[in-house]
Amino acid sequence: MADACGVDFGTSNSTVGWSRPGQPALLMLEDEKLTLPSVVFFNAEDETVNFGRAALASYLAGHEGRLMRSLKSLLGSSLIDGQTEVLGRALSYRSLLSQFIAALKHRAERSAGREFSHAVLGRPVFFVDGDADADHLAEQTLADIARDVGFREVAFQYEPIAAAFDYESQIDREELVLVADIGGGTSDFSLVRLSPAHAKKIDRRGDVLATAGVHIGGTDFDKYLSLSSVMPLLGLGSRLKNNSEMPSSFYFNLATWHTINLAYTRHAESQLKDIYRDAIDRDKLDRLRDLILQRAGHWLALKVEQGKIELSNADSTELVLERLMPQETVTLDRDRFDGAISPLVSAIESTVLGLLSNAGIGKEQVSTIFFTGGSSAVPALRKKIAMAVPDARQVEGDLFGSIGAGLALDAARRFG
Repeated sequence: MADACGVDFGTSNSTVGWSRPGQPALLMLEDEKLTLPSVVFFNAEDETVNFGRAALASYLAGHEGRLMRSLKSLLGSSLIDGQTEVLGRALSYRSLLSQFIAALKHRAERSAGREFSHAVLGRPVFFVDGDADADHLAEQTLADIARDVGFREVAFQYEPIAAAFDYESQIDREELVLVADIGGGTSDFSLVRLSPAHAKKIDRRGDVLATAGVHIGGTDFDKYLSLSSVMPLLGLGSRLKNNSEMPSSFYFNLATWHTINLAYTRHAESQLKDIYRDAIDRDKLDRLRDLILQRAGHWLALKVEQGKIELSNADSTELVLERLMPQETVTLDRDRFDGAISPLVSAIESTVLGLLSNAGIGKEQVSTIFFTGGSSAVPALRKKIAMAVPDARQVEGDLFGSIGAGLALDAARRFG
């Protein structure tokens, strides 16, 4: 068996796949689970670094330290060449990503009982929308990091294409498939001709009719759910004495996974003090200040994310926010959530329609929609995508594992 694996470094969760005859592709990465949440916690009390579920548990247990999530969003952004303060020391964001990718590799090798020297890494269709140079730089950065942590040879595959390979291993006839991969940071699509015969080919470029993607994903849905339903409790939309609105930057930072820590800076603290003097509804700003003093922004974001997940199977759900002072319970409503994310869903729909147009494929020609990625479970989004190809049957893959499994198949084909 080849020493090659497939690495799905995801915005929210990551997996590693290894293709073995008659064996499941995905490797166990944490507590006999196949996914590793893409989270790092730097524990200031004992100066340790935790990853995945252990990182979240340490943070939620109230240990002093720094939690960082949505790490993949750094790729292609201006932050990637910067640094942040962790445990009193400067840490570059490249080093942060290296630590997580190294942990992912080490855990996969421990699970497989062997070293992996070759890897096919998944990538979104676009790391960065509308900027080819920044997109290329994002891929190159990830390739450099992968080599730095010990992968001698690295290749890339579009994530929706990898998911298509996983689906192809389950079918017995030719299909024209629209793969809809809605992840934490991006929504990616591919239109691929699949069949058992095609699966034997190494070069699959002729089977890929089109790819498209947009930098919208589950973390964006979290943000807009938070801004519409939770942040008003902390003063979003409230007025100052001059009748202007409370500045929204505090709330956007707290509602966006990779900018939460910006709410804790001295500059943000000073700005909030100045605004507090002019605020009319100071009770809400007291909650905001208390939340920031607790460094509880990630706790609140996790609560909102869980509420979003529950809305996939319910018309409403209650969010108990026990760490707010005083405690609050907010009802999350699916209709309100659908309204909040409507512009995002429309942008994703336009991406799908553009994909079909660019491929010269009529909607009636698509036989199957293959859904993967955790955020493909959002009902409003799934319905809108299905409407674009109404005659296609809908198939749900492993929402968190299809890409890693497909990357493992691709790694075996490329590296033998």
